[in-house]
Amino acid sequence: MKKTLSLQIFLFTFIRLITATAYRMVYPLLPAFRDGLGVSSSALVLAIGSRSLVAAFLGPLFSSFGDSRGRKTGMLIGMGLFILGVAVVVFWPTFPGFVIALMLTTVGKVTFDPTMQAFIADRVPYARRGMAITATELSWSAAYIIGIPLAGWVIASSNWIGPFYLLGFLAILSAIIFYISIPADSPKTGKSPTIFANFGVLMHSKGALAAMALTLAACAANELINLAFGLWLEASFELRLVALGGTAAVLGAAELGGEGLVAFVTDRLGKRRAIFLGLAVNCLAVIMLPFMEGSLLGAVFSLFLFYISFEFYIVSSIPLITEVLPQARATMMAGFFTSAAIGRALASAISPTLYALGFGFIVAVTVLLNLLAIAYIRGMRLEAEGAAK
Repeated sequence: MKKTLSLQIFLFTFIRLITATAYRMVYPLLPAFRDGLGVSSSALVLAIGSRSLVAAFLGPLFSSFGDSRGRKTGMLIGMGLFILGVAVVVFWPTFPGFVIALMLTTVGKVTFDPTMQAFIADRVPYARRGMAITATELSWSAAYIIGIPLAGWVIASSNWIGPFYLLGFLAILSAIIFYISIPADSPKTGKSPTIFANFGVLMHSKGALAAMALTLAACAANELINLAFGLWLEASFELRLVALGGTAAVLGAAELGGEGLVAFVTDRLGKRRAIFLGLAVNCLAVIMLPFMEGSLLGAVFSLFLFYISFEFYIVSSIPLITEVLPQARATMMAGFFTSAAIGRALASAISPTLYALGFGFIVAVTVLLNLLAIAYIRGMRLEAEGAAK
């Protein structure tokens, strides 16, 4: 890999650390945001779901600029939306402002990420792409290891709005560096992006449909646990803010391990087999959770296994999905993120009801969704993995 590209990937990883921290901190720190905003847990869960729904509709529109206006322009649009979202809650620190901030920062993230992945896919051969994309995915686990514990400390030292000041400053600084250091590139197509045109391309590809169905089901399953585990740990073990932040660091270490496994295993094992392995182990981890209510160590271990297996699955799937529609990679990756967003929105809609019935219902539905995702693996291979080999 060229030195210039390596430096660009390092910058992308730092930017994604900022956006991933903003996206992920609401899960383990949900009780802190709930108390700071003075709203119910159910209201906050629905707000989290609303951001996914908005991202599902707007993400493909903004992401497609990466194909029609160039990768750099697409990524700048994503960063601009993220900064705008942070600014909203900083200057309007209320629950409505918080909800709008969740929406804008998430749309910014799902605009930047697929365009960045398309940027890398344009420059790295398919056989080595797993390693390159895994490098940027380290930001996802780093958010749990570094970003969220830091956010928890900032909230404990000030108030719930504190992390947004820090993330906003870092986002503006990184945007300036990005603008100066990343060269402009030529658009991949001259056509103006529309939602109908973007989805029309995807809907005519069986491989793309299978990839999106798999992503939707697996991300819905993951979101159910994301939304419930902070409340479950608080209720079962009376964990408070700093302890929840510390738990997030452990889970971040699990994801880092998952990303490391992808770097060394996925390209050798094969993408489709790696995806199956990740989802199968994820089911096992979920089934273990209810049996660990009497042991904090056992609960954290089960969550560790849950997050390392999901991260192994999701990162293994990305290089495969980048090859489903090589002629419109940014649009395809937008479809990937849209499916993930819809899955997470659906999970947010049913999570309060399931959690009220009992944590066991969360577990059962999570396993069923994972099994549904497994059923779509073979279909995704038809146009992606099979063609790439």
